[in-house]
Amino acid sequence: MTELILECFFWSGILCFAHTYLFYPFLLKVLSRSKHNNAQVFQNPEAFPQVSVLMSVYNEAAVIGAKLNSLLHLDYPPEKLSIWIGSDCSSDTTNEVLASFTQNDPRIHFFPFAQRRGKPPVINELAENAIRAHSGASALHVFLITDANVILIPQTLKELVKHFKNERIAVVDAHMIHTGAKANGISQVEDQYISTEVQLKHREGIVWGKMIGPFGGCYAVRADYFTPVPHSFLVDDFFITLKAIERGGLAISELKAICYEPVSHEIGVEYRRKTRISSGNFQNMATFRRLWLPPWRSSLHFAFFSHKILRWTGPFLIIVAGLCCGLLALNPLNLFYRYSFFVLSAGCILLPLLDSVLARFGFHVRLLRSLRYFLLMNMALMEGFYNYLKGIKNNVWEPTKRQ
Repeated sequence: MTELILECFFWSGILCFAHTYLFYPFLLKVLSRSKHNNAQVFQNPEAFPQVSVLMSVYNEAAVIGAKLNSLLHLDYPPEKLSIWIGSDCSSDTTNEVLASFTQNDPRIHFFPFAQRRGKPPVINELAENAIRAHSGASALHVFLITDANVILIPQTLKELVKHFKNERIAVVDAHMIHTGAKANGISQVEDQYISTEVQLKHREGIVWGKMIGPFGGCYAVRADYFTPVPHSFLVDDFFITLKAIERGGLAISELKAICYEPVSHEIGVEYRRKTRISSGNFQNMATFRRLWLPPWRSSLHFAFFSHKILRWTGPFLIIVAGLCCGLLALNPLNLFYRYSFFVLSAGCILLPLLDSVLARFGFHVRLLRSLRYFLLMNMALMEGFYNYLKGIKNNVWEPTKRQ
C-alpha cells in the first residue's frame, strides 16, 4: 500500500511536468491551427486612439536616450502620442538626459521623483496624470507601458493599438526579441525559453483570448481597464493583465509588434532577477487564486493552471517526485525506480556541475547549459517562495547592467 501511494505521487509529479512543458504547448499548437484571424482592427490612422506612454526609470542613463529616440520616431500620429516618464530618484545622469529631451518636445512629460518608491507607485501616478490630461480628448485612451532598455521599431505601436477597435480587447502584448546572445553564459538558453514563451502566449490569445501575462517590457492596455498596482507587488504587468481579464477583458499578443531587448549573459545576475520575479509570481498566485481554482472550471482556469501554476510549483514537484523515487528505489526489486532515481540525480546535480566545470575551460554544451538553466529557474522559484513567505515589504530593486 505504501509503495502504491509513493508511485502515485511520483507519477503525478512527472505528469504535471509533462503537461506544463509538453502536453499544454502541444494542445495549444493544435487548437490554434483551427482558429481563423477575423480580428477587428483599425485601418485608418485617423481613427487610432490617444496613446500615453508610461515609463518608470531608475539610473537608465546608458539606454534612455536610445529609448526616447525610438519612441519619438514611432509611425504614429504625433498629436495622439504623449510620453509620461517618472524617474524613481535616479542618482546618475538620467534626469539630465530626460530634461534635455523635455525641452525639445512638449509631448514628453517628465517627473523627477525625489524619493525611491519602486515601479508600481510611479506607474500608478503617471497613469493618473495621463488620464487627467486626456480626460476629454478621446473616447478611447490606451496606455503603452514599457521599460527603458526595450527598443521599439516604428510600426510597433500601430500594430499594438489596431486591436483596440474590438471593445473587448483590454491588453495587447508586443513580440519581444532578444539581442546579443552568446555561447558563454546563459543568453542562448534564455533566448530559446523566451522564444518558446512568445509562441505559447500568442496561441493562448488566439485560442481563448486569455494570454496569461505579458512579458512586461512593452505592452498596451486600454486605460479604462487599467487597475493601480499595490505598492508591494513585484510583477506589475501580470497583475494589470489578470485584473483586466478578471473584469471581462481579453488579452492577446501581436507578433508584428516587434521590440528588442538585450538578453542577459551572467548566471548570477539572471538568478537574482528570477528570484525577484518568482516572489512576485507567488503574490499573484495567491491574489488570483479564484482564476485558477479549480483548474477545470473554465478555459481561463485551465490555461492559468497549466501555464503558470504548475511551473511555479515545479521545484516542489521535483522534490516530491525525487523523494518518492528514492524511497521506491530502496526496494532491490524496483529496478525501474533505481534507474529513474539515478537519472533524476544526474539531471539535478551531476550534469549541471559538469556544465559549470566545462564552462571554466571554454566548453559550452547546449544540452548541459539547458539543464543548468532549468535547475537555476527552479532554485530561484524556491528562494522566491521563501521570500514571499517572509513577506514582501516593498518592490524597490536594482536593474541589471544595461547593454
